[in-house]
Amino acid sequence: MLAKVFIFDILTNPVVSNPDVALKLYGEKCTKLLQEPEIRFAGIVDKTGQLVAGGFKEGISPYEGDETRLQSFFEFVSKASIRKKYDESLGPINYLAARRDKAVLVSFPFPVTQILLLISAEPTVNIESLANKVVEIFTNVN
Repeated sequence: MLAKVFIFDILTNPVVSNPDVALKLYGEKCTKLLQEPEIRFAGIVDKTGQLVAGGFKEGISPYEGDETRLQSFFEFVSKASIRKKYDESLGPINYLAARRDKAVLVSFPFPVTQILLLISAEPTVNIESLANKVVEIFTNVN
């Protein structure tokens, strides 16, 4: 639950109210995430499905179809993230994760701005540790 609260705080901070400043900040945060050894891709996707910040780690060869799979994953999580059906009884979605044989895909919805942080990581990644790292990086606004 902390991930949602902290990310919500950063997105309502006046420092990121300018879209250009926000995109630069998101890009910097994605770059920092990509320094983690198990992360292959970290990107911010807007509500239309366009990548607006981040991307694949330098030197990583995307698996065949990675970009298509990320787009499909975005479509799935965006639909799930906007559903508020269980928010009152279970609380809002903090993140959605899918563990595959070759990769783990994790999405962190930013409900205020209707964007998503998408991460593709090696299958050995600890999802909870990854979520904690995202909270750490995305709440450290200078």
